[in-house]
Amino acid sequence: MQFEKNQIELNMWKPITEKELYSEIWNAEYELEGKHLNFWNLINISPEKWSEPSFGNEGGGFWVVAICGRKIIWYNDIEEGFNISNYTEYGKINGYYCNQDNLSTAVSRLFELITFGGEIIGQAEPPINME
Repeated sequence: MQFEKNQIELNMWKPITEKELYSEIWNAEYELEGKHLNFWNLINISPEKWSEPSFGNEGGGFWVVAICGRKIIWYNDIEEGFNISNYTEYGKINGYYCNQDNLSTAVSRLFELITFGGEIIGQAEPPINME
């Protein structure tokens, strides 16, 4: 019984720390070049925890790292990847996605969306309840 309890505790999700998040950001900044780096420098913010009611309550929300108009780039630390979502109220994410993109990919995707218009494509939807 003790083994099962320890195994469950080891597998429990833990929110990313701010230090770990900055490591992800610095890695992306190293990868970004030219127009994508310029774009990132315009939209990035100091990471802030924003609420997301579907899956974000346990970790106190998710880290938002960039804002561009009504779109944000945020880190889903459950799925370990960056996502693009809309927001209508500052501090609240409008839609949970579970992409596992690195930050440089999310920045490039948002840049292309802003440059060419259209909708965000390639968004991984939240888990489906199979019960």
